[in-house]
Amino acid sequence: MDTIGRSAAERDDEATPRRRWILTGQLGPAFDDGGPTLLIESKSTFNKRPMHRAKAHLFLSAIRHRAAELGERAEFHQVDRYEEVVEVGADLEVIDPPSWTARRFVRERGLRVLPSRGFVTSEPDFAAWASTRDGKRLLLEDFYRTVRERTGILMRGDQPEGGRWNYDHDNRNPPPKGAARLGLPEPLWPEEDDIDAEVREDLDRWQRDGLVQLVGDDGPRRFAATAAEAEAALADFIETRLGDFGPFEDAMLGGDWTMAHSLLSAPLNLGLLDPRDAVETVVAEYHAGRAPLSSVEGFTRQIIGWRDYVWHLYWHLGEPYRTSHNALGAHEPLPRQFRELDATAIQSNCLRETIDGMRRHGWAHHIQRLMVLGNWALQHGYDPVALNDWFIDMFVDGTPWVMPANVIGMSQHADGGIVATKPYASGGAYIDKMSDYCGGCVFNPKVRLGEDACPFTAGYWAFLDRVEPRIRQNTRMAQPLAGMRRLSDLRAVVDQERIREQW
Repeated sequence: MDTIGRSAAERDDEATPRRRWILTGQLGPAFDDGGPTLLIESKSTFNKRPMHRAKAHLFLSAIRHRAAELGERAEFHQVDRYEEVVEVGADLEVIDPPSWTARRFVRERGLRVLPSRGFVTSEPDFAAWASTRDGKRLLLEDFYRTVRERTGILMRGDQPEGGRWNYDHDNRNPPPKGAARLGLPEPLWPEEDDIDAEVREDLDRWQRDGLVQLVGDDGPRRFAATAAEAEAALADFIETRLGDFGPFEDAMLGGDWTMAHSLLSAPLNLGLLDPRDAVETVVAEYHAGRAPLSSVEGFTRQIIGWRDYVWHLYWHLGEPYRTSHNALGAHEPLPRQFRELDATAIQSNCLRETIDGMRRHGWAHHIQRLMVLGNWALQHGYDPVALNDWFIDMFVDGTPWVMPANVIGMSQHADGGIVATKPYASGGAYIDKMSDYCGGCVFNPKVRLGEDACPFTAGYWAFLDRVEPRIRQNTRMAQPLAGMRRLSDLRAVVDQERIREQW
């Protein structure tokens, strides 16, 4: 920083190390520059809305483990509200927080704010890229290519490794026929310790005293709560699942909740892993001949493409984005089965398996989120704001910045096409192709009318009928709408779905 013209007092102030308030989402080494630190565990974080117990456990375990690691360098407080520790004018610095609410909080108190970290592309870099678009849509693919070119990741000079930017077409294999699992070794699970036991006791007491509302199962902890655990999880993914990740990235099996996924989204969002380091470690496997390009590119696109993209869209689209869009007129409340993660009365295998998996783990992979949960919510017109908050609260990797572009934009098309060009709705045929869910289900994915009519198949046509006035100008929906208009039994299907009780 240029100090010419600044007073001696100002220069001394900048030279004196301040305590750094380390927030949840900033718990890894990349956010620690070696000075004194402040960590605050606030109960208010956990009592705003019902939260998955596994998420509450993970967040508490992570911050308590970080306080223990930092030892005497950390001042650790356990309070009801942050205001009890962070007063206006406090002599603290903070790396720019990962939510609108937190950024407003630190600025209102006059804290010294450092540029954000934890992403491959900085906020100024994204703003500069967006300013060059000349009114064009901020497409993920264009952003992803720009990041590849700027960083040199998976590049050969000015050309993409292998001659293609995107290997998504190679990463859409259905699961192997007749397989109950992919046959991969169990992921390396973290070992719980005394801190985890203490967290579990505290959550039991808080819930018993009515201080928090917790949903779902807790334990054993399945996601990394320390940087060392996160690095071990990354190494295990590379050794046992990376090769199969690409081909089966979109596949679903009822008996295999992890498939070949990395399970790194939660530790990444806690700040325990540096995303660029993780990507470069995976890319090195390709260059060493130990991993296929399709898998490595798919992982790279998820991290330096989509993850960075939704982070920057969170800031670029502004704080009102989450609540100011409802292009499809969706206002239905979330059903009890979603709110309580109770799958006992759900009859459709795909939805029952996904909701029950969420109850057990607080996690589901991206196709379950988009094409089962999101598809169902889209078809049934669930309120997008309530759904966005539910995704934040019920997933261990849920954060305020992650979900708006994913849920409001990609999944529910509530923004009318800012993020995705068309609604991601489909009938049961897609689920039947990409999973084993439909085998043995009481519903038939090929049937839209009658007792065995698939709720997703029939629901797809009822959805198109409901939103047709709002999407008829979307050229990408012309063919589906034309197909809907040709259905001779459309009215019967719509009437059936309006009064459906079993799903």
